[in-house]
Amino acid sequence: MCKRWISILLLIAAVPLCLRAQTMPQPPEIAASAYLLLDVTANQILAGKDIDTPVEPASLTKLMTAYLVFDALRLKKIDLGQKLSVSERAWRMPGSRMFIDPKMKVPVEDLLKGMIVQSGNDATVALAEGVAGSVERFVQLMNDQAKVLGMASTRYRNPEGLTEAGHTTTARDLGVLSMRLMRDFPDFVAYYAIKKYRYTGTPAANDSNRNLLLFRDPTVDGLKTGHTQAAGYCLIASARRDFPNLAVAGAKAGSPEAAGSRRLVSVVLGADSENARANESQKLLNWGYTAFEAVKLFEAQQAVISPAIWKGTSSTLKLGQPRSIVVAVPSGTASKLKTEVARQDPIVAPVAKWQQMATLKVSIGERPLIEIPLLALEPVAEAGLLGRAWDGLRLWIK
Repeated sequence: MCKRWISILLLIAAVPLCLRAQTMPQPPEIAASAYLLLDVTANQILAGKDIDTPVEPASLTKLMTAYLVFDALRLKKIDLGQKLSVSERAWRMPGSRMFIDPKMKVPVEDLLKGMIVQSGNDATVALAEGVAGSVERFVQLMNDQAKVLGMASTRYRNPEGLTEAGHTTTARDLGVLSMRLMRDFPDFVAYYAIKKYRYTGTPAANDSNRNLLLFRDPTVDGLKTGHTQAAGYCLIASARRDFPNLAVAGAKAGSPEAAGSRRLVSVVLGADSENARANESQKLLNWGYTAFEAVKLFEAQQAVISPAIWKGTSSTLKLGQPRSIVVAVPSGTASKLKTEVARQDPIVAPVAKWQQMATLKVSIGERPLIEIPLLALEPVAEAGLLGRAWDGLRLWIK
């Protein structure tokens, strides 16, 4: 796994200390069997209920299918204009469809829109077969990728999300997947904001995105709905709202980074209806934006500290994060933030880029809030024989 993502997985892997502090904001009552609210910008869990309970993902499964298709596009194994055949298996898929048939050859981009906007099971199977040669091989790739992303509680049995024994995930794992999907493939996220789509020559029915928040909240730009009788009504909703204090220095004018965007993702599972999942998701998002504020502590790749390093080609080692270090704190408490760095001494070369070397501990007053890994911003190789010997002597004296 790329080391630049270590911080994301470490922060997602355990509910931050702020959730256990009694003085922190309490989330609203959410009518769902499980839910999770993530501050993607700060890499923090703001609220959650039963986030490690196994659940059926229904069509939320298609987020992993999309992840693998986006990866195949990035690696140029397929391209958006490439036309894929529609197999008998794809054509006969039950449930939501984009209504393609074996007489058609459909471009990858249209299949993506059919899978994302219409939640087409037929489009999903056609993409799986086009990427991996067979559905069975594609499912194996899904499970392999889940392990790489750290989704320890997820097991896939199909690419579309129809009920099948052993096809389960958790709210936490869905949060990890959603975050990685958006960060690893930012150029493809726009597909999730498409409100209506229908492939030429197919029926006009089923052409609206089932994510009702796309039609209600202009800051919502994704991600995916799901429903089966066993799973109930599910929705992963992403929203991006602009906050100038989070603007990235040197970002391209007009970009989300220049505007200082803050992104939240809500995962609502097992709601009672299509309208209920939208209402509960909206409630969570609005609460997250008002109950917490985001504070930028350091810019992307800015050195938080630069401790001495021994026996290396450099005398100091810059430690920070590849992305801006942002924390989410209860509104009105930013002035009480405190930071300290914990590290082991001495630091001895060699050190690889993105290797974790220290921890930034953030607290509000005396209450611990979160711990953020500090990574080497550049590699430091071993010095020559003379340099190592000289530093060895200095360390011995010290």
